[in-house]
Parts: sequence; structure tokens; C-alpha cells
Amino acid sequence: MVFPAKGFGQIFGTFSNEIGILTGPVAFYGDYGQRNNIATNIGNTGWGFALAHYINFAYRADCKCYNRDTYFNDRFKVRTEITFHKTNFEHYGQWVQSSATSFVADQLRAMKGSSSVFDVGAQLEYHLFSIRDFMADGKRWAPYISTGVHWVGFDPYAYSDFGALNTPITTPDKYYYSFRQAGGSTWSIVTSFGTRYKINKSIDLLLDWRWQYYFSNWVDGLNPQLDYNVQALGLNNGVSVPENNANDWIFWLNFGGVFYLN
Repeated sequence: MVFPAKGFGQIFGTFSNEIGILTGPVAFYGDYGQRNNIATNIGNTGWGFALAHYINFAYRADCKCYNRDTYFNDRFKVRTEITFHKTNFEHYGQWVQSSATSFVADQLRAMKGSSSVFDVGAQLEYHLFSIRDFMADGKRWAPYISTGVHWVGFDPYAYSDFGALNTPITTPDKYYYSFRQAGGSTWSIVTSFGTRYKINKSIDLLLDWRWQYYFSNWVDGLNPQLDYNVQALGLNNGVSVPENNANDWIFWLNFGGVFYLN
């Protein structure tokens, strides 16, 4: 079956395209370090990069004119993106501070890791003000909120400065068999809010604050559980891990530029 080129033009000409290039720090909330601790939140911070594509329904590429038919066209964009970030992990907080002199504290200080995370997905952006007015230089700022779903591939790595993991020399009791060195995949939900600032008709600056929740507790490569450590310690010696009650998640502050293609 042959589709006429004019038909494709009528379909794809009803919207315009934008490309965004973004980068920024990633605060990773996993199982390394003390929960709700400033040193942990700052120390376990990596860096990420994103390439985004936007479908803009407010401007028609075929006629170089604005769509004026629906509220959706003037307030919503579809954002698809590819992202990558990497974070190095250590234990921070009261259990490893300089005053902690126990052997377990030494083991925790020696325990380290990292994770490289790649994901692809889409979000639906809602703009608080008219997209048409923003594009026509009627406004300089364009705040928005968005939500969507991303597929995630992750490659974690864990090690100890004392030697091989899962031995009495390197591993505190509750961390036995809680490490993963192989890559995996999962899904995530993404919610963000941000704003654009118009430089000219072709370029916007972008500031985006993102929260991303993974449907896995293995993204950072560490997931201590009672069921795991009883295999090494025995049923009567297993150590519960009540603080490990959530999957991994991140906060990501992005900044960059968006370029209008047509």
C-alpha cells in the first residue's frame, strides 16, 4: 500500500517540533547512608544528561501559523526523552562519623558503589499560561508541570576497600547477600515542574526540577533484607532492616536550552 506524501504532510504539519538539551545534578535516594541526612543527600549526588523532543500543538509547521481551535493545543505538549545519569555511593551519617570507632563503622566506611542509569520515556506537559502567547513574545516566562512513565535500564556496582563482599571482614551482618553487580531494568514514574525563559523566537532557556520513582529497590545495587542475610547468619541470627522500606528514587535539577525546529 502506498501513502501519498501529501497525506503525511497533513498529519505531521499540524504540529511543530522542538529539541531540548539538558544537564544537571542528580540526588539519589537509595540504601547507602542514613535516611533524612544532609550529608547523605549531598554526598550521594551524581550528574545527568538528557535529550528531549517536544511536540508543540500550538504552532502548525505546514502553514507557519498558530492553532487556535482547542484548549489542549494551547496548554499541552508531549515530551519524549532519552536520559543518562551516574552516581557514586558511600555511607554517610551518624554510623560512619569520625566518633564512630567500631569495626562495623569501618566496614560501612569501606563499602562503596555506583550505578549508571539509562532511561527512555514520555511525559505530558501542562503549561500554566498560553503557549501561543509565549511563542509570540507576549510573555517571557512559561511555567509548566508534567508527568509520565519511563523505562529504565540500570548497571550497578558495589565493592569494599577491605576485599570481597559477603565475608565477615567486609560486610556487616544486615548487608549479607544484599548486593547486585549485574544490570537490570524496571519502570518508573516521572513528575516535574519547571519553566522556560524566552531568549528569542528560536531558543528558550529551561529550568526543570524532577522527581522520579523507580519500581525497583535494586537500581543502586544495594537492597538489604532479612530474607537475604538469614542465608548467611541462620534463622535465629538474621538481622531485620526496618529502615529499608522504599524503592529507590531521585531528585534531578535540569537546566539547558530548547531549540525550535520549525
